[in-house]
Amino acid sequence: MNLFIIKKQLSSTYFISILLLTLILLFGCDSKSSEASIQRIIDRGYIKVGTLFGPNSYYIGAEGPSGFEYELAKNYADFLGVELKIIPSYNLEDLFPKLDSGEVDFLAAGLAVTDKRLGSFDFSPSYHEVSQKLIFKQGNEWPRELKDLSGTLMVTSSSSHVENLEKLKLTHPELTWQETSDLDNEELLMQVLDGKVDYTIIDSHVLAMNRRYYPELSIAFTIKKPEPLAWLVSKKNDASILASLIEFFGKVHHDGTLLALDDKYYGHVEEFNYVDTRLFLQAVEKKLPKYQSLFEKHGQDIDWRLLAAISYQESHWEPHARSFTGVRGMMMLTLITAKQMGIKSRLDAEQSILGGAKYFKRMINKMPERIPEPDRTWFALASYNVGFGHLNDARIITQRQGGDPDRWFDVKTRLPLLKQKKYYKKTKYGYARGDEPVKYVESIRRYYESLSFLDDRARKEKLLLDDLDQQSSENESLAKN
Repeated sequence: MNLFIIKKQLSSTYFISILLLTLILLFGCDSKSSEASIQRIIDRGYIKVGTLFGPNSYYIGAEGPSGFEYELAKNYADFLGVELKIIPSYNLEDLFPKLDSGEVDFLAAGLAVTDKRLGSFDFSPSYHEVSQKLIFKQGNEWPRELKDLSGTLMVTSSSSHVENLEKLKLTHPELTWQETSDLDNEELLMQVLDGKVDYTIIDSHVLAMNRRYYPELSIAFTIKKPEPLAWLVSKKNDASILASLIEFFGKVHHDGTLLALDDKYYGHVEEFNYVDTRLFLQAVEKKLPKYQSLFEKHGQDIDWRLLAAISYQESHWEPHARSFTGVRGMMMLTLITAKQMGIKSRLDAEQSILGGAKYFKRMINKMPERIPEPDRTWFALASYNVGFGHLNDARIITQRQGGDPDRWFDVKTRLPLLKQKKYYKKTKYGYARGDEPVKYVESIRRYYESLSFLDDRARKEKLLLDDLDQQSSENESLAKN
């Protein structure tokens, strides 16, 4: 997802939102009914938000509820000063009736603004723009246009993909497809990889996240150009709810919250490199098992998967790795850093991992306490790469330019300025290749999230096998008795 395009789009959205808000407040509704609807939500102390289970919308992670839509909805609840109540669904067919019946106050589920939906619902200001991609498995015949489709195309029921296909069929009468409410987007992608389905259609931001784990997912072509995503509000609702959403989106755009949230979930997955992804997944399978216990042992209160991601970025898990600058080993430590961390041999895998963990923990502890996670971790990673002094120079430049020096999204746009004389000549530590720590952090974020996904999947599979083994043992015991 191109953040520049999003920022440009949101800039115009902000001013349009203010205009719409004014019109709604002046002409859209009776003032008493307007106050009643919002006041009812405030009086009861919570807002009910409908969404979908999934990594882009809402899921329960290790640290509790997560997902882009969840966090944005939580910001809206805080904006109103009420509690957030998430009411998730497993498919779109169950989601829309909840809004129609009043079970939820609005829908926040990455839903596209389409002509059909505009006839039935009101929409908040847009917060994203995505395109629809037709997906096939790499190695199969590459369809270049609709007439080249020669197998089964399956999409999710009630989706914007169905609406687009219905329009396309008017000019391509040979076009056929199947719809499913039993499989979500990610499951449909797995159907393509397993050869059970030839094609599916997926939104660009969902695809970007999944290609990190499944690089064989290939884009045949863009089947629909970019369209906006927005929250859906029932036309039965009082206009004050829509007015408050317009005000909220104007605020989160203006204060940078929306861009920072977008960077958190999608900023590091914008670019996809098939070769790099394949090499990483092969290394996870063949190399990581040899060193995983060491990452777990010497994590220094750091998630071992993050430590492993740093090590892969540094050395591709090669104990004898060496760079032209003299750094060596699994964590590519300088000789000075190794001595400071009490490491005698940088080429010993365990010692290198321990030294890297201690040094990274030192970087985290150097960050001001006021910097929240995950920005604190991203800053520490940048320091690990470019040095604490250069990072602080970039934070000072950020502050001088009116950005937030405690927010990674703001600082990462200024780090490359350390290569320009007009900026670095006014800094304490001078010139630095400031674009490198940005790429460094984004790469580690991709590796870390991929390792987390793969590790969680392995754990779930093990639990399932353990349950099956236990059930089998119980059945055998009952049979004997």
